[in-house]
Amino acid sequence: MTEIKKRSEVAQEPKKLMPPWLKRKIAYSGKHNSIRCNIHAKGLHTVCIEAKCPNRGECYSRGVATFLIMGNVCTRNCSFCSVSHGTPPKLDPSEPDHIVEAVAELNLRHVVITSVTRDDLSDGGASVYALIVKKLKTTLPDVTIELLIPDFKGDVRALDTVFVCKPDILNHNVETVPQLYPIIRPQASFQRSLEVLKRASDQGLTTKSGIMVGLGEKSEEVIQTMEALRSVDCSILTIGQYLQPSADQIKVAEFVHPELFEKYSKTAKELGFSEVSAGPYVRSSYRADELWSKVTK
Repeated sequence: MTEIKKRSEVAQEPKKLMPPWLKRKIAYSGKHNSIRCNIHAKGLHTVCIEAKCPNRGECYSRGVATFLIMGNVCTRNCSFCSVSHGTPPKLDPSEPDHIVEAVAELNLRHVVITSVTRDDLSDGGASVYALIVKKLKTTLPDVTIELLIPDFKGDVRALDTVFVCKPDILNHNVETVPQLYPIIRPQASFQRSLEVLKRASDQGLTTKSGIMVGLGEKSEEVIQTMEALRSVDCSILTIGQYLQPSADQIKVAEFVHPELFEKYSKTAKELGFSEVSAGPYVRSSYRADELWSKVTK
């Protein structure tokens, strides 16, 4: 089992130097500013900015972004995440319409929508997800929809509120191996996350999940996590390198070599995942449109 360190102990460890395979040029194009202006002018948020995603320059240059709904303040405080935490503001009733407008103006064919965790809301915000999906399907029926949802504290009524609207992909990230949950996701439960994915799969949805590596996990624990995900019929998997977003988050324990990502990808395919994306800069919604196109071939 992975040795669990206190968060304060990990924070005191020296910062590791970035290896050569993680160094790359920043992608930029004329679309970059138009994406930012389009989204932020409507008062919308993206996980690209709020979570300080290292791929945001590349994604913006491709004309895509992942929408972050229900504000940019999370009620949970995971040690890997740079999204602000605290008491969120009231919901913006105009947000669903602005999401649809932005998707149309950006001419997106595959849209990824996620949110902060809103444990302060009676349904965790499930009804907001459902409303956005309904509006997208009514207004832009050719757009495929991927939802990256929180666990809604395992509330089956909230989960079913989302599932019944039938997104094309239902994504819920387990984020890391269960052995590291006490320091990485102290307010979450690995088993509860598996139950979310199982319920979605049981209702006929295509399910997806993602994990980060480089947090101190052992390779056999990663494989065991893959096996657990397959046991609930999760069909799409992403595996990426954890990179510390700022000094406030937990430090990187290890930079995983590309060869190990290849091994993980091969193992995942052998376990039965229909599609796998694994690599140092892979994130849950990174090139999600391309991954979806492979699923539908």
